[in-house]
Amino acid sequence: MAKDTSDVICLCPLEGVIDIISKKWSLLIINEIGNHGRIRYNGLMKELQGISPKALADMLKELNKNNIVVREAFNEIPPRVDYTLTKDGIDLRQAIIPILQWALSKKGTVVAHCSCSMVEKGKRIERIR
Repeated sequence: MAKDTSDVICLCPLEGVIDIISKKWSLLIINEIGNHGRIRYNGLMKELQGISPKALADMLKELNKNNIVVREAFNEIPPRVDYTLTKDGIDLRQAIIPILQWALSKKGTVVAHCSCSMVEKGKRIERIR
């Protein structure tokens, strides 16, 4: 008798992707760049409290190499570098929203305590849009 495989999910397409998103800061960096649309290195350092300059620089290089983040350098004095999400980066950010919604459903209403300057401290979060 053949086994019913209609509920079987193959995770092979995640190969390589897991290597990127499983790193400690990657999803936080992707989300912060997405929150701001365009942000500089020092802006990311300020938003991601606790990240070391080396960890941020290394993760940005890796995300850039994997076509998740665009690094745009301007020929100015002082030098300026902006970071934005690629189409793949935007898609990945959208893909994590259902995970955030699931997490919120498990915890119920939560109080914002993140370092993101775009979220009012102490604000009650009842849903993710």
